[in-house]
Amino acid sequence: MCAALVSRAGAQEQHSHHGASEALGSVHFPVACETGVQATFTRAVALLHSFGYEEARKSFAKVGEQDPSCGMAAWGIAMTYYHPIWAPPTAAELAAGAAAADRASAVGARTDREKRYVTAIGAFYRDFGGVDHRTRALAYKEAMEDLARRYPDDHEASAFYALALLGTAAPGDAAFAAQKQAADILNGLLMKEPQHPGAIHYLIHAYDYPSLAAMALPAARTYAKIAPSSPHALHMPSHIFTRLGLWPESIESNLASADAARRLVARTYPGAASFDALHALDYLEYAYLQTGNEPKARQVREDAATARKFDDPNFAVGYALAAIPARFALEHRRWDEAATLEAPDASLPWQNFPYARAITQFARALGSARGGEPKRAYAPLANLEEIHTTLVKSPVPGPYDWAGQVDSMRLAAAAWVAYSEGHRSEAVDLARTAADLEDRVGKHPVSPGGVLPARELLADLLREMGQADEALQQYEASLSVAPNRFNGLYGAAQSAEASGDSRKATQYYAMLAENCSSSDRTEVKRARDFLERHK
Repeated sequence: MCAALVSRAGAQEQHSHHGASEALGSVHFPVACETGVQATFTRAVALLHSFGYEEARKSFAKVGEQDPSCGMAAWGIAMTYYHPIWAPPTAAELAAGAAAADRASAVGARTDREKRYVTAIGAFYRDFGGVDHRTRALAYKEAMEDLARRYPDDHEASAFYALALLGTAAPGDAAFAAQKQAADILNGLLMKEPQHPGAIHYLIHAYDYPSLAAMALPAARTYAKIAPSSPHALHMPSHIFTRLGLWPESIESNLASADAARRLVARTYPGAASFDALHALDYLEYAYLQTGNEPKARQVREDAATARKFDDPNFAVGYALAAIPARFALEHRRWDEAATLEAPDASLPWQNFPYARAITQFARALGSARGGEPKRAYAPLANLEEIHTTLVKSPVPGPYDWAGQVDSMRLAAAAWVAYSEGHRSEAVDLARTAADLEDRVGKHPVSPGGVLPARELLADLLREMGQADEALQQYEASLSVAPNRFNGLYGAAQSAEASGDSRKATQYYAMLAENCSSSDRTEVKRARDFLERHK
């Protein structure tokens, strides 16, 4: 199998167009097209593996222009419209992807292997108007499984098959069967091709769960070195750093990613905001908040608020624009600010992102309730119920349960409304239900974490009710899933102190003080005071 290295040692033709310093990893995908297009095709596949969908599409189109008889160019274009573990294709993307898949079939492929690639992506787009997303995604997965089995030396087939497994994983499967199967494939591939961008990228996604995240740490610390020219490759390691509470590394990753994304969009969409940058900013905001760095968190919020037009107005943009200001207000316990949050002023098809709209409604409801104005929370709670109903009736295709996530937010906010109105038992029941539901649903990769974790909110409620022992248990349960969270550590320390457990209070205050060594927040000062008194 011929090899093409998309890196500083890459093909001369690629360098002449994209600069000798471009590094996207090592990809081997020979095609039976004119030899002059191989380097461009290989670069496109490398971009595809790092979710650089639009840039990959441009390169595949260039291959088609240079060799109109190369059906694999159209295959590549069709692949860029299918995002197995992101949001499903929009109606326009489905139409464009189906047209490209049809074109690939019409132009034809020159080898049995290439024909099977074309057939596989065609299976995803076939009858997209009448067949649901999951059925078509499973058809693609089965076709890729067959291709990978027939051509075991084709590492690209193995990588794309592993990604298809992740994209069709059963929602809520606590055993992570599909994820572990994909990880086995990808770990085997990395033994043979340690510089493969898809193998290492998809492995991080396979392990992007609380109980699995530690296994991805070596990959997380390597991926950005393999493909530093990809904004997403610079960001992706922070998924694992966030899962493990490694805030300095998350901050470093997302600063680098946002900077790379801004430089790219300045060349491709002057004057627009980059969706990759906004996605990185949400993770960056989250990390700054956990280190008590209010000035930096405020700057991120202000930077995001200036965005008006976008290179790709997709779901990651909507999520980040809604989540960043909500996180800032709620994590700082600024209930009045949260209660008055408005939907971001940006030109986006917000009707396509109900789960993003739910974030603002959640912040308004929770802020109102915890700010002592429960009746003010009724309207946003009703809006959350409406959004939940919409998502139940018209689920977002894919392996994630957005309806469940929105309902968890609704229940958590309703718990604080009940508590504010004096219904303590009902409040605890609602909060427990919210926490259990969020535990089952987990988080979507678009998010570094819940805007406020439901189990942490349950712990807050119990602490306010004077139930310090049980509050501590709930904080610790929350921290086991979302380690090193600022409010989780502080709440655990406060609860331990209130229950007379000086050892645990010291442990959690020390962790908070270490994470927030440069912070002047009141909670950190209290932690330092406690540690000073208990030397």
